[in-house]
Amino acid sequence: MSSTARTRRHVLPAVTAAALVLALTACGGDPVGGGSGGGTGKHDPNATVTIGSLYEPQNLDNTAGGGQGVTEALHGNVYEGLFRLTDTGKTEPLLAASHKVSPDGLTYTFTLRDGVTFHSGKKLTSADVKHSLERVIGPDSQSARKKNLSVIKTVTAPDPKTVTVTLSQKSISFVYNLSYVWIVNADAGDLRAAADGTGPFELGNWTRGSSLGLDRFTGYWGEAAASKKIVLRYFKDASALNNALLSKGVDLVTSQQSPDALDRFKKDPAYKITEGASTTKLLLAFNDKAEPFTDVRVRRAVAAAVDDKKLLESVWGGHGKPIGSMVPPTDPWYEDLTGTDPYDPALAKRLLAEAGHPDGFSFTLQTPSYDPHPTAATFIASQLGAVGIEVKIEPITPDQWYTKVYKNKDFDATLQEHVNDRDLVWYGNPDFYWGYDNPQVAKWVEEAERSSTPAEQTELLKKVNRTTAREAASEWLYLYPQIVVADSRISGYPLNGLNSQFHAYGIKKNR
Repeated sequence: MSSTARTRRHVLPAVTAAALVLALTACGGDPVGGGSGGGTGKHDPNATVTIGSLYEPQNLDNTAGGGQGVTEALHGNVYEGLFRLTDTGKTEPLLAASHKVSPDGLTYTFTLRDGVTFHSGKKLTSADVKHSLERVIGPDSQSARKKNLSVIKTVTAPDPKTVTVTLSQKSISFVYNLSYVWIVNADAGDLRAAADGTGPFELGNWTRGSSLGLDRFTGYWGEAAASKKIVLRYFKDASALNNALLSKGVDLVTSQQSPDALDRFKKDPAYKITEGASTTKLLLAFNDKAEPFTDVRVRRAVAAAVDDKKLLESVWGGHGKPIGSMVPPTDPWYEDLTGTDPYDPALAKRLLAEAGHPDGFSFTLQTPSYDPHPTAATFIASQLGAVGIEVKIEPITPDQWYTKVYKNKDFDATLQEHVNDRDLVWYGNPDFYWGYDNPQVAKWVEEAERSSTPAEQTELLKKVNRTTAREAASEWLYLYPQIVVADSRISGYPLNGLNSQFHAYGIKKNR
């Protein structure tokens, strides 16, 4: 998948990043927050830290539709890439000690770091990198980066430490996209229920429907993980997750989904709350290839009929922020376009009449059944009902969403979160699940990716942003807050909700 849609959540693209050639030691140079210095007493390096999450992996292979849960659990923890995306959004070398780019921008030569072994004990070589890249772009791959990396023409391994990649055309986002590619053991078998990476943790026990363990890898090439063991416990709803935190069943909640529960933690010094930057957008995504959403006026009418600010307040109570497009403030091409999507029921009725629906119409809204979607769906149905649009709410499971909506495109409209930064570019792909098809937008997206400079790319994607907002390609409801609630003894966890990754190697627990 892509634009990580959150089917507990799924994931998508990004763009740019001039690679740094500095060598990192260890998990390397990624500042983590989580109340550095939080807690009392002394750090326990032999501690087990239990993390509560709503996003269990569907399987453990991110090229086989593992979903957000597999990224959250394994990305950067069990598996590493040639590069990595830090919690602050920078792209840094990881398994690549250095790299060179040819003058025409079409050939990348990577030199691998020395002394890296897989959890199985096998030494990392260029053959593993070649295999890993080819599996991401292979015919059966469901990787979020498959389309982005389709520019790869050839991958060769001239010696054990060198990988050469030739592109069919320039890609300013190539290094950035490599930060999402897991380097796996080329000799490993089926990875849907097993793992063999190079990260600071190796896979422990996975009890489906319950928990997944990560054990410190004693042969790690860099700095050892701060805790001996991480256990991710999975919950069906936010209420059960918060109850587990209150009863000390978990030490940390990766992303608070129940704002009503925050007060109980605010008043208790045994807990601390941090709010970082999020890239997760909640969308009312139309099927732009299905009537009546083929008509821009209908899409604009729906957008005008929904009071995004009131919805955000009712769901998050002062957290998060309205967003008038697919672009969060952390993206280089961000512009505040909330004014393009005003709450104006009179305008909505006028647009419906112009589109030939003076008495409204009806459609089915397929929405994930987990929080906060039911609340948002009910709110939207009420608001649209006020302008004559009847909404039938159909709750669906994450697996149903993936099959029916994402793969088969069999829907009228859906509620879904899109997690990644820089995922505006999916509006340039008419085959993506929402079916938005504007040739000019597609051309700008293509030109942006072939840009020679970040400034050129930014200006082109600003045009895409303005056009998709003006045409209400989707209704962008709000930008999620990234709220982490933790036991006050816990520190060193990521602050920001960046593309559903959750680096756990810096997490400490005080005695």
